[in-house]
Amino acid sequence: MIKKLFILLILQVTVFSGFSQSNNATLRGVVRDQDGQPLDMVNIGLKDYPLGTSSNREGKFLLRIPAEREIVVVFSSLGYATFIDTINAKAEENIVREIVLPATDLKLAEVVVTEQRRNSSNVTRIDPRFMEVMPDAATGGVEALIKTLPGVSTNNELSSQYTVRGGNFDENMVYVNDIEIYRPFLIRAGQQEGLSFINSDMVSTIDFSAGGFDARYGDKMSSVLDIKYRRPSVFRGSASMSLLGATAHFEDVALKGRLAHISGIRYKTNSYMLGGLDEKGEYDPKFIDFQTYITYRFSENFDLSFLGNMAQNQYRFVPQTRQTTFGTWQTPLNTTIYFEGQEIDDFKTYLGALSANYHPNLDLNLKFILSAFNTSEKETYDILGQYYLNQLERNMSSEEFGDSVLNLGVGTFLNHARNYLDANVYSFSHKGAYNSDNHLLNWGIKFQHERFEDKINEWIYRDSTGYSIPYSDKEVLLYFTLNTGSQISSNRITGHFQDTWSVPVSSGDLYFTGGIRFNYWDFNDEFLVSPRISISYFPEWENKISFSLSGGMYHQSPFFKELKNRDGSINYDTKAQRSYQIVAGSDYVFTAWDRPFRFTTEAYYKYMNRLIPYQVENVQIRYLGEHEAVGYATGLDMKVNGEFVSGVQSWVSLSLMKTEEDIKGDGHGYIPRPTDQWMNFSLFFQDYLPGNPSWKMQLSGFYGARLPTGPPNSERYQDVFRMPPYRRIDLGFSKVIISPSNPMQNSFFRHINDMWVSLEVFNLLNINNTISYFWVSSIQGDQFAVPNYLTDRKFNLKLTMKF
Repeated sequence: MIKKLFILLILQVTVFSGFSQSNNATLRGVVRDQDGQPLDMVNIGLKDYPLGTSSNREGKFLLRIPAEREIVVVFSSLGYATFIDTINAKAEENIVREIVLPATDLKLAEVVVTEQRRNSSNVTRIDPRFMEVMPDAATGGVEALIKTLPGVSTNNELSSQYTVRGGNFDENMVYVNDIEIYRPFLIRAGQQEGLSFINSDMVSTIDFSAGGFDARYGDKMSSVLDIKYRRPSVFRGSASMSLLGATAHFEDVALKGRLAHISGIRYKTNSYMLGGLDEKGEYDPKFIDFQTYITYRFSENFDLSFLGNMAQNQYRFVPQTRQTTFGTWQTPLNTTIYFEGQEIDDFKTYLGALSANYHPNLDLNLKFILSAFNTSEKETYDILGQYYLNQLERNMSSEEFGDSVLNLGVGTFLNHARNYLDANVYSFSHKGAYNSDNHLLNWGIKFQHERFEDKINEWIYRDSTGYSIPYSDKEVLLYFTLNTGSQISSNRITGHFQDTWSVPVSSGDLYFTGGIRFNYWDFNDEFLVSPRISISYFPEWENKISFSLSGGMYHQSPFFKELKNRDGSINYDTKAQRSYQIVAGSDYVFTAWDRPFRFTTEAYYKYMNRLIPYQVENVQIRYLGEHEAVGYATGLDMKVNGEFVSGVQSWVSLSLMKTEEDIKGDGHGYIPRPTDQWMNFSLFFQDYLPGNPSWKMQLSGFYGARLPTGPPNSERYQDVFRMPPYRRIDLGFSKVIISPSNPMQNSFFRHINDMWVSLEVFNLLNINNTISYFWVSSIQGDQFAVPNYLTDRKFNLKLTMKF
């Protein structure tokens, strides 16, 4: 698979790069501050073109630019004045510039002031502009970018969920403007999910950590995704339309700049994507949401903001038939199922958060947040299926090749569910930051009240060759039943204190970050303390390299799903899961082909105890709260990013990992965790036509090793069967139609600043990826795992406009 992927990549580079380079020129130079000191990480971009680079630690830069036309080059860096240069170069001309960026006074607008010093934590900042070009089949936006990073794994393009370094979906934190985000709880399959909470059109910054993060982040064991929405300064808007839905957003300021708002609406339907699944029928998924972020500045030192979201996700499915061919060359099999019934799901979520931000001076910031979250969920279905399991003719010389030659089983199943859940989460929190010459203090405290009420009624009836399973000669037994209801009301108090300080050294920069978190939950009367520390060293060596080391204790208190036993009852004795982590990393900046590249690597080890074992089917996690386990995860993450093609960023990620757990008292020792995936490979690659950057190409590729799984309702130690590896390539082509340098004079289009059309090819190699299994029984009582495949190759046409 990887060989095919690289062959395709080489062919693509050859085709695009084979065009004449004579329409390009070279821009090089150095960027300094007003004192003559070189500035690194200065953004250097071409206005109206998808090209750009950044300066290295010596302030030097190199960029290939279009020739024979007027080009506007923008030099920008946080804390420095923006410089704009206009260039009209000749073909293959070598242009040298020395740029001076004077420092500017900035107000301290956010709680965390990491921009005023080097990044001294295990947090990676991602350019949100990549979201506009990333080809993604279903979820779109930020998560599509996150899935290409080292340490992150995904095997389901229909879901925004991902796993990080051996953790599960529930171990990942997501913040938007310092507000923790929750997803619906009853969703069990990616096709039901729709879009994630994060609206890509509103995003300003993206920070992500795959582990070893600081105490200022919350109480989860695996990762943190920290999103900030944009505070607009001028009127802007955008709209997009495709076969998968439509989006629109607008932003503006009023009242002499005191009032700023940005709002977005999204509509999504996956009917087109789901039409390629083996299970044929009437798919009618609809997702619509509206978000707004409003800020009113009372003075230079005080502002009030509101973040609001309303979302409805409706999923209706009327199955008809299903035919799946599976097995091996020695034993090719086929199952055919005829359905009756339907599934109707409805998920409504609401979020409102009011934030007061007060910064009396440049060094102190105080923030207070009041938030409320509500979800109302309904999952109902009655689906009757009659299946036939057949063995196929494998003799290629036979006229019956591929036809059924032996019937192995006939059966019936009836799946029923009436599941309802209502949840409310209210919180009040305070966060503060104080910045001095050598120290950056962060602190916070949060009170949270949560209430859950659910009613679960599920059962499965199975009949094989006229006998119900499990068989009884006295009564008809159900294959699976779950009938329960519960109400949970509890309160939490969490807080943290953290200090980042610089230590004078003879050569380079050295930073220490030490912090501590505390957590009290009245449901189980548990008080937790989590110390964390990180060290970052930036030596002044000729080779541009930095080192980091972080570690600490990470507690994850049960939220809702972790409290439920497999029979639906509440486990009142559940304690917080605990992870001891150590992460060592390095960051090396080098030059190849006269262009900057960055090689990042991290090695980690996590020892975990008080784990709650679980089983995964599609995106549904069923916890086994009656058990407790210890486990570990260890691995190595690597990433190379840079300008593989001059002026545009691309990257390649490779992760190696092993994770196991030992369930206490079961006598089976260490077994693979459900996320045990020894290798993950991903890439994101961009290219353009030389001399005509309005034609662009984007490619994303994934390879994930085999994940463990097992029969339904089995014991955890039986989950040792491995699914096939996940392999997928998505390809996108785009053409800029309107840009500020190429406006359209037509009265209808004169207000449009940018417009481009994209052709996206999802699952380019048309690989049948497996997400889960449907188990059927033969006449002899043998069980067969029938794979549930994901989407096939699809094409999508997308039009995007900005005004």
